[in-house]
Amino acid sequence: MVHDWPRIVNMIPSLQVLYLSGCSFHKANQQLPRLNLTKLERLDLSYNHFDHPSESCWFWNLTSLKYLNLGETFLYGHFPKTLGQMTSLQVFDFSYNKYLDGGPGGIIAPGLMRNLCNLEVLNLEKGLSYGNMTELYESLPHCSSSPLRELYLDGNNITGTLPAGIAKFTSLASLVLSDNRMTGHVPTEIGRLNGLISLDLRNNNLTGVITEEHFYGFTSLQYIDLSNNPLKIILDPGLLPPLKLEQASFASCQIGPNFPSWLRLLPRADYIDMSNTGITGQLPYWFSTTLSQAIFLNFSHNQISGSLPKNMESMSVNYLYLDRNQITGEIPPLPENLNCFSISNNSLSGHITRSICKTQKLECLDLSINQLEGEFPQCIKMENIRSLILSNNMFSGKFPSFLQSTNIKFLDLSRNKFSGRLPEWIGDLVALEYIGLSYNMFSGSIPSSIINLGGMYNFDVAGNRLSGVIPRNLSNLTGMAGQVRYWNVDSNWMQPQFILPVFTKRQELHYKQTFANFSSIDLSLNYLTGVIPEEITSVNGLVNLNISWNYLTGEIPRSIGSMKSLESLDLSRNKLCGEIPPSLSNLTYLEHLDLSYNNLSGRIPPGSQLDTLYDYYPYMYSGNVGLCGRPLQRNCPGSNNNATKLVDGDTKRSAHVSDSMLFYLGLGSGFLVGLWVVFCTMLFKKTWRIAYFQLFDKVYDKLYVFVVVTWARLAQKALNLTGKLG
Repeated sequence: MVHDWPRIVNMIPSLQVLYLSGCSFHKANQQLPRLNLTKLERLDLSYNHFDHPSESCWFWNLTSLKYLNLGETFLYGHFPKTLGQMTSLQVFDFSYNKYLDGGPGGIIAPGLMRNLCNLEVLNLEKGLSYGNMTELYESLPHCSSSPLRELYLDGNNITGTLPAGIAKFTSLASLVLSDNRMTGHVPTEIGRLNGLISLDLRNNNLTGVITEEHFYGFTSLQYIDLSNNPLKIILDPGLLPPLKLEQASFASCQIGPNFPSWLRLLPRADYIDMSNTGITGQLPYWFSTTLSQAIFLNFSHNQISGSLPKNMESMSVNYLYLDRNQITGEIPPLPENLNCFSISNNSLSGHITRSICKTQKLECLDLSINQLEGEFPQCIKMENIRSLILSNNMFSGKFPSFLQSTNIKFLDLSRNKFSGRLPEWIGDLVALEYIGLSYNMFSGSIPSSIINLGGMYNFDVAGNRLSGVIPRNLSNLTGMAGQVRYWNVDSNWMQPQFILPVFTKRQELHYKQTFANFSSIDLSLNYLTGVIPEEITSVNGLVNLNISWNYLTGEIPRSIGSMKSLESLDLSRNKLCGEIPPSLSNLTYLEHLDLSYNNLSGRIPPGSQLDTLYDYYPYMYSGNVGLCGRPLQRNCPGSNNNATKLVDGDTKRSAHVSDSMLFYLGLGSGFLVGLWVVFCTMLFKKTWRIAYFQLFDKVYDKLYVFVVVTWARLAQKALNLTGKLG
């Protein structure tokens, strides 16, 4: 039935509209002996998975069609020539027919659609395998008066330059060529498109200078995006026509060094992105007034200096990003409608005043890497906060109590001067996914309620004064289970993607907040005692585990080999004892291991992975005098390997034979040398020779007398003894 759907609909010749979107069809290449749908004007087959060559489809002969939607059907290959004969066609949608890996997509033959003079909308977004802009231009309708209003060619790996002839499509309202590989200059003729409402050329490699000449005809333009092109923007505000721009994005273009004064001509703009554009100097005095109606302002990654305007409180901005500049001074009262405020990596100083509590809609706040100090105000009405990033400052005081009633997801207070105990209610913040509290002065024990945070991916309390034991039941941390996951970030694309730090493999890595494949627990540099709970091995999605520099005792959990995702394991500088579990050699992803300075003993488990790690980290077993075996130069007492015993025995016997031979050889050589020395001396020295023989005669006489007298005495004693017995 489903396979035969074209034959069934072909039996209804009066059909004018056929909507079959998302019907789970898998083929559209059936053969129809006779096509009866001569009155069909609208055909929607989008969101079906055909996945076969497009030219084999049956519907290309429907010349009556005015609307044809083939979006996300995964058809591919050359379009048939019959497409060029569908002269009634007004809307053609072939978008999103490429897979995520880039292929295969459709292919347009040169000049294919030149005669489609009624075409108003052509949507090929992410639908083509490739293309050259000049050839694609030649394939577009070339009629005396083309009604083409919308042209979407983005995401198709298109090369070449933007032709000046694009200006002939005077009806164009939307021109989208983003996410391609186009080069060359933007022709000034584009400014003749006085009906253009939306222009999107972002993410190409366009060069040259954009001047006011490009804007002469843009009296209707509301949206422009030239970001991520090496373009230079030089606009004389005195020569610009009246602009109706509502959204303007020039990110990563060259606009500086001066702050663009032509922004004063955009009082209606509610979205402005000037990030990474080389702007220097201070924010102008008119910043808060001229841009008072803007909703989104991004001037990050520049070299803006000076202080923030004092009258920012009157602005309507919801999203304000000024991070990675050189802004100094204190933070003035902020706009009450703020949803997100990021001003990290600047030189701000002073205290945060209670005026920040008026921003009750605040969802994300990033003040990291500044010189702010004092206690953060306890804003009891800041209930919407989702991301609070205060790291690398000099904040002090207790753990922020106003977070108790929030649904916060990302909390980074690391590298400050916060102190006191971690509250037990931290386990009630069930939305928490990232906790960074490292290098503060927190004391007391790790709250046992931490195991309630099932969605947590990162827990970092390194470098504090925490004591007590590691909480048990860590198996409840299901967010660290062994599969790739993505952080559940709000879908609002205007919110920033914070870069969150993770210290692993003796280096600090930075991950975007949307990616949660790197789960980590870091409890290092504290005063923790007790044993490593066996339950920690059930957190088998953990990538980094650092418990070094504590006072932990007991043995390494025997089943540590079940933590298959581990890439970095640091248990150094504790008081761990016992043998290294053999299962440790099962950790095939392990790239860093440090077990140094414990009381470990026994044979090191064999394994090529551990041997390779030792080549890179030869200190990883240091300070454990009881360890033996490869790769250490310390043999273990006894062995379970008979072959090793035989080899050792042969070696010892060979060593013994060699030593005996050397001894006798040396003794004989010495005797012969000494004898020859004496003989040669007496031969050539007469006085020594006479003295030698005289000495020999004396010794012989004395020895002869001694023997004769002793023999006579013994004989006499024997005779006396015989007489007595007789």
